[in-house]
Amino acid sequence: MMIKPDAVERGLIGKILNDISEAGFEIISLKLTHLSIDEAKSFYSVHKDRPFFNDLTQYMSRSPIVAAVLKKENAVSEFRNLIGDTDPVNAKEGTIRAKYAISKGENSVHGSDSNENAEIESIFHFPN
Repeated sequence: MMIKPDAVERGLIGKILNDISEAGFEIISLKLTHLSIDEAKSFYSVHKDRPFFNDLTQYMSRSPIVAAVLKKENAVSEFRNLIGDTDPVNAKEGTIRAKYAISKGENSVHGSDSNENAEIESIFHFPN
């Protein structure tokens, strides 16, 4: 998972990590980092042909993010439920995005969409 630039800029790291811990996730790895534009493009390469790709990669490289690897039974689906819909307007009350997201584009957190992508994304952020 990642805490995205908008949330880091607004000082929400502690609140979001607390929500994650209270939901029963164990934090296995954690770091504050700043993605370069090339790293953001690499991370989101699956979206390279989508119209939002340039805005997304500019946003993700504009300031620091927090990357983490989480552990819990059914972690991917449980985390997707915890963060809520990509668009905070449609996110269920109490989800991270309903509580903290600014917009669909600046939605405060990223969560892997599959176990396979969680593995790939974990290695991207924590290669050793």
